[in-house]
Amino acid sequence: MFTGLVSDVGEVLQAEDHGHLRKLRIGCGYDPSTIEIGASVAHAGVCLTVVDVARAGNRTAISVDVGAETLALTNAGAWEAGTRLNLERSLRLGDELGGHMVSGHADGTAEILWRRDFDGMAHFKFRAPAALAKFIAQKGSVALDGTSLTVNAVDGDTFEILLIPHTLAVTTWGDRKSGDRVNIEVDQMARYAARLLEASR
Repeated sequence: MFTGLVSDVGEVLQAEDHGHLRKLRIGCGYDPSTIEIGASVAHAGVCLTVVDVARAGNRTAISVDVGAETLALTNAGAWEAGTRLNLERSLRLGDELGGHMVSGHADGTAEILWRRDFDGMAHFKFRAPAALAKFIAQKGSVALDGTSLTVNAVDGDTFEILLIPHTLAVTTWGDRKSGDRVNIEVDQMARYAARLLEASR
């Protein structure tokens, strides 16, 4: 489990495709002694298992494998050397829950329709996949590229988000532009509420 609060921005050092499997090596600022093989780390909102940890100059390099289903559902297939990724370590008992409960199991990708910058902030409008739109509500939470964000407005399958200067500075959101696709995970409470409503019918 995660909270959607980005704790580091990593950089893809190497990406290799082996059939339907993509192997990634990612540079980050985490202390290597605190990362165990098998640990879960969210990469742009996608929970991936660490299969190797090493030093890469003055950075830590973690290696992960990305399977076919994840490549089909997320933007991980476009990650190449130099791609910057929002990272988050898995939640530990006793940690502060400052965002919202995020599983790291992305539901798909949302498209950025436009971006408007003002007063150091950025206002984004997105189009969500039609099947996910019903789970997105005004003032509700959504995880986009691993960042816990509050929905400001909803209109059909489109929704809007406002990002403050701090978020733009400590995540990859400063780089995002119209036409980009970002990983989306809808709020789990909304998903369960919708499922219970369907079952009651």
